Amino acid sequence: MIPCVERILGVPILEGSKAKMIGIPLRGSAGYLDRWRKVLPLLEQQEAELAAESDEALRKRSLSLRFRAKSGERVEKLATEGFALVREAAKRSTGMRHFDVQMLGGTALMHGMIAEMDTGEGKTLTATLPLYMQALSGKGAHLATVNDYLAARDAETMGPVYERLGLSVGVIQTADTPDARRQAYACDITYGTAKEFGFDFLRDRLLLRRMGRSEADFLGEGSTERWDDSGDKPVQRRPNFVLVDEADSILIDEARTPLIIGSLGEKAREQVVATYQWGAEYARLFGEDEHFEQEQDTKKVELTTAGRQLLRSLPQPELLRSVGLIDLYLYMERAIKVERDFIYERQYVVVEGEIVIVDEFTGRLAEGRKWRDGIHQAIEAKEGVEVTVPTGQAARITIQDLFMRYKKIGGMTGTAMSAAREFRKTYKMRVVRIPTNRPARREKIAHRIFGTSDQKWAAIVEDIRVQHDAGRPVLVGTRSIDKSEHLAELLNQSSINHQVLNAHEVEREAAIVELAGQSAKVTVATNMAGRGTDIKLGEGVADLGGLHVICTELHDSARIDRQLIGRCGRQGDPGSFCQYLSLDDDIIRNGLGVKAAEKSTDVGKAKAGMTEGFWALFRKAQRKVERRHFRDRAVLLHHEKERKKVQREMGQDPYLDTAE
Repeated sequence: MIPCVERILGVPILEGSKAKMIGIPLRGSAGYLDRWRKVLPLLEQQEAELAAESDEALRKRSLSLRFRAKSGERVEKLATEGFALVREAAKRSTGMRHFDVQMLGGTALMHGMIAEMDTGEGKTLTATLPLYMQALSGKGAHLATVNDYLAARDAETMGPVYERLGLSVGVIQTADTPDARRQAYACDITYGTAKEFGFDFLRDRLLLRRMGRSEADFLGEGSTERWDDSGDKPVQRRPNFVLVDEADSILIDEARTPLIIGSLGEKAREQVVATYQWGAEYARLFGEDEHFEQEQDTKKVELTTAGRQLLRSLPQPELLRSVGLIDLYLYMERAIKVERDFIYERQYVVVEGEIVIVDEFTGRLAEGRKWRDGIHQAIEAKEGVEVTVPTGQAARITIQDLFMRYKKIGGMTGTAMSAAREFRKTYKMRVVRIPTNRPARREKIAHRIFGTSDQKWAAIVEDIRVQHDAGRPVLVGTRSIDKSEHLAELLNQSSINHQVLNAHEVEREAAIVELAGQSAKVTVATNMAGRGTDIKLGEGVADLGGLHVICTELHDSARIDRQLIGRCGRQGDPGSFCQYLSLDDDIIRNGLGVKAAEKSTDVGKAKAGMTEGFWALFRKAQRKVERRHFRDRAVLLHHEKERKKVQREMGQDPYLDTAE
């Protein structure tokens, strides 16, 4: 007789928007972990019993659990046998066995929490536990990750585990047809990106409106029978469970930008395109303070009286004659903002005539995403590529709203504790810190702060040279593409062999990261968040001190810095990291303002010997940026709630535009 794991783990009970855990002491991570560790001996007993059984016997056990789940039994009650089955199936299918800490992480995820697990602790394998358990009901389980490559890789790697237990696995890719998507969503477990899940939801809503059907026609039981004789059919079914990989990146960092399928009448298209191009042509004529002012916290640009006079004096093509003056002001303010704040190879690149966003948190190309409020079109006009003014019916959904539609949501990441309050407030999710399998051996080297960036880059190159000569591998994290290439040029001048990993190297990304731990290897990379590939140390590297990580400046969020630092010292390996900063870094200007940044730089030049004394200044600037981004997300969430409330009161679909 299998012990009832409910009595040990506790059962999650949802009451309105507040989640309570019956039987679990709510005193932080330690309280949960103390309770969950009592299950580990039971899992070991099950493991010994299952090891002697055949593959067919394992499958029969899994089918039995599936029958019980479909009959209404709680998955928490089935967790002991279910977790043990997944552990045994993983050993046989992949050669990997879940560590005890991974079983603890899987328990947190099954309960709808955020599990903070360090880099290299095996989040991909941990995910198999909650995905299997939540898929037993037959209602589907999704894993949302940051890009197509990771979705396909993880589905392929872990697919044999689920299939050995009788569950089907699908994967969503950007290029997939509707039929392929429908088939993938019909599987028990579906891997994909948050972006694709969101756009598929919006496209389905638009399809329903076009066909005069309601949400219940495809989001009810998930059946597709009623659509067999029709043409287009929705691809998704009712959202049940989603596990979000790199949860802080997706649920927080990307939550400032809603997913939008745009709309504009065709006859207005030419005029809008011409207005964007006109703004891009003359934006450089406007000077700060004289013609426009920029609010420091929100970065909003507003024309002064002199700026409006200058605008009215500019030549206007015939198409702009009917555009209102207020609208022209807004277009020009947007063009000025883009000219000033959006820099090629930092925020975006041009690929085959298209503007592609460079994700500020991962350094990846965020294909398919666009800036809202006309920013994307203004950048297209600035770069002289086709201005993609959208046509057709409109739909939009925020990241928060997308994932809160699921019956249950879990998340995993290496950096969540610092965002625990926001996770709790926005998503009603607790963060649990999962201990490492082996003690961490990561050495922190004192911060090095310089008056100017030239001094900083020179010191970084010297540090790289010293470590390289000693045979240690070095990983250097940069904030943007242009800075990674600037450092690469300095390394070329110093004859130091290196690899560059940024948005221009997507196809070779995994191969570059896999080799980053080899002896004397130097890797220069934009943000390492969500890379998804562990850096394993080469032979003899541990004896030299392991991987050395160099952070070249602070990011807008301290979590991003922690993600980079977490690349060294994985699984008990030795490693070290050092933070390099200069008083003209972007974080000072973004957090404290241009004038304060200039003053700090002058002080730094005068007192070049002072280093650690300036650390508080950098953290103050970073916290101000973090608070600003938090306000942006909170304001967006508030406005979206109000907008949906009004539309529901009017009997309209809150995710669709009212235009037909």
